[in-house]
Order: sequence, then C-alpha cells, then structure tokens
Amino acid sequence: MVSTGATVQAGEDIAHLGSGASVHVALRSADGPAAPRLVRPEYAAGWLALTADPAPLLGLPAGSDRTRERDLLDRRGAAFATVQEHYYANPPRIERGWRHHLLSTEGRSYLDIVNNVTPLGHAHPRVEEAVSRQLRRLNTNSRFHYASVVEFTERLAGLLPDPLDTVFLVNSGSEAVDLGLRLAMGATGRHDVVALREAYHGWTYASDAVSTSLQDNPNALATRPSWVHTVDSPNSYRGRHRGADAVRYGPEAVAVIDDLAASDRPAGAFIGETFYGNAGGVALPDGYLAEVYAAVRRHGGLTVADEVQVGYGRLGHWFWGFEQQGVVPDIVCVAKAMGNGHPLGAVITSKDVADRYRDQGYFFSSTGGSPVSSVVGLTVLDTLRDEDLQGNAVRVGGRLKRRLEALADRYGIIGAVHGTGL
Repeated sequence: MVSTGATVQAGEDIAHLGSGASVHVALRSADGPAAPRLVRPEYAAGWLALTADPAPLLGLPAGSDRTRERDLLDRRGAAFATVQEHYYANPPRIERGWRHHLLSTEGRSYLDIVNNVTPLGHAHPRVEEAVSRQLRRLNTNSRFHYASVVEFTERLAGLLPDPLDTVFLVNSGSEAVDLGLRLAMGATGRHDVVALREAYHGWTYASDAVSTSLQDNPNALATRPSWVHTVDSPNSYRGRHRGADAVRYGPEAVAVIDDLAASDRPAGAFIGETFYGNAGGVALPDGYLAEVYAAVRRHGGLTVADEVQVGYGRLGHWFWGFEQQGVVPDIVCVAKAMGNGHPLGAVITSKDVADRYRDQGYFFSSTGGSPVSSVVGLTVLDTLRDEDLQGNAVRVGGRLKRRLEALADRYGIIGAVHGTGL
C-alpha cells in the first residue's frame, strides 16, 4: 500500500504527485493487520515483525533500518579514528535538529542538553539564510579586504572592556587557546605557564599541554611538559578545600606563582577557565582570579581567560565569565558559541600585546575570519541580542536551578546543584 494522505493502490502511477509530495510505503500480507503510519519507538519492533521491507520493490537496498544503522556505525569505526568516540554505547542516528531538539532517523525527538556549540539552537533560519547568501557571493581568506571581517571584529572588541581592543580570528577553541598562549609568551619573553588542574583547553600542542583533566587524559598530570606548572583545582565541592574553606585556594596558587619567580622561572602566563566548564559547571571561589591575576602581573606575566565553553552570555547575568570574578584578563580566548556550530574562534587582547606577535613572524589562518565565518559571527551576535537569549539563560536557567535545588532539599543523595544561567 502506498499512501499520501489518500490511499493509492499498488502499481498505480504516482508520478503525478509532483515534487515535494510525502509518500509512505508499507508492505504487508493481505490478511495481516494494517500497521499505523507512526508508532512510538518502543513499539516499533512488534509492528516491524508484521510487515516486510518494501525497499526492493522501489529499487532501494534491502535490509532493516537497524541493520543499516549498525552497518553505518561499523563503517564509522573503520574509517573515522575511534579515539574520537561518539556519545552513547548504541547511539541514535541524528540527522536533523530544530531549536533545542535533535531528531533521530527512528522518528524520536530528543531534548538536547548536551550540545555546547549551538546557543541559538539547531537549524536557526537566520544563520542558514546568512550563510547561504554569503556562500553565493564570496568565501575566501581574510587577507582580502571586505566589510564583514571589519564589522565583526569591531563588534567583538566592543563587547570587551579596555584595553581589550584587538582581535585575531581562528577556527576553534583549541586554536584560540594555542594562539593566546603564544601571544603571552611572545609579549613576555617567558615560556613557563601556570594552569589549573582538572581543566580542558584543547588538542593542539600548546592547548593540550595545559590541559590537565584526568577524565580526558588519565595520564595528564604525569605527561605535562616541563614548562607547565599546575595549581590545585579551586573546586569548592569536590576539591581539597570545600565550602567556606575554598578561600584557601587563592593564596596557595599565589604561593606557587611566587615560588616560580623566586626560582628564576617567573610565569609568562596563567591560563584558566573563568567558570569551570568540563570540571562540572562549578563557579570559582569569589576573589580567586583577582588574587591570582595580581600575582602573575606582579612578576611580569600575562593572564589568559579561557571563555570557550562559558562565555558569550551563557552564564546569564554575565556575558563573559571573568565578569563574575570582577577581573579583566590580558588575553581572552573564545569559540564554540561564536559560530552556532560553524567553526569560528577568536583571541582578543590589547593592541600592545598583539603587536608584539610580530617578533614571532606573521599570523595567518586560511579560514579564520573568512567572509562566511564573519557573517556567521555577526548573525549570531545579532540573534543573541534580538531574541534576548542572554536574558533567556537567566530566566530558564534560574527556573531549572530553583527546581533542582528544591529536589536537593528533599533528597539527600543530591550533594550540590552547580551552575548559573544555562
């Protein structure tokens, strides 16, 4: 049976249906029950047992959806380096998304609370239209002169306090962190870096070197290069100092920074997320970054803020995580949310620090700041503003947190509720 809203008998010419028509094909025995057109996924196996695969009749490959999905997963494992992994042991096949939903090929809709690169939601029409329009016009590298890269970097710099007024555009958070560290090393002439434990910063050489998350790399702390020095994770819930005792993390980090300087290896940079991302959405203790930043600068170093996961309005009350700490870093690294899934990252610093990079040669990224990337960046900023998504993070995140805190009051198994905004 073939149906398109009205029943069409098998063998009947359906060419007259025209482009865009929805065609449903079902093959069953004459005396068998008619399967519903749509069923819940948990009932699918039972109904599939009462139907046959119509694919051969339509000139399509035979085989059940489940067989084809397993074959696709096996092909992924054969060609796509397995160290890249995938979510879930038996992952659904996700081919579509809309706003905050992901849609599987089995027809199931999922609320997406995992994704960290699409702050506007999936398939946002404003982004799609902007990208399509720009791709029809031009996409090239940023050494050519065009308006969108100027407009985007002006907008981006305008979101940051003085003296952060100069922008480098790249393709990812890993590249942004790598460049941020190179800027600090070049400006100070020092290569020692202080980093937080339990942190993840990326997969390039430099960003991986300062990544200390044991969850991402069980050997992280034992395999850091000699120029990386770590300080205790200022985790007020799971760390060494908990609750009110978390104020001790700041002075301890300052002591490490002072000791490095005393041993004639003053840090050229301190890098840290301004609000813990991978380590559990935990806020740093109040005043922590102010103490650490002051110590680094006292010895001539620069401070690098990793805003890749926590910046761009997601905290709700603050556009940048460093605002929550009441500090201004020397270098800010950002990506993920900037492009709503399009590969886009940036490093923002002062003109003085940026100009010192000349001592290391030129900087160039083939697609960082391309016309399409710049248009995507502008469109994301416009949409964040026009749809009040930072305000939405306050409202929805606040409601979620209040309800979770209410559960924590009722159930002792809940140890803490962390986070701000979304």
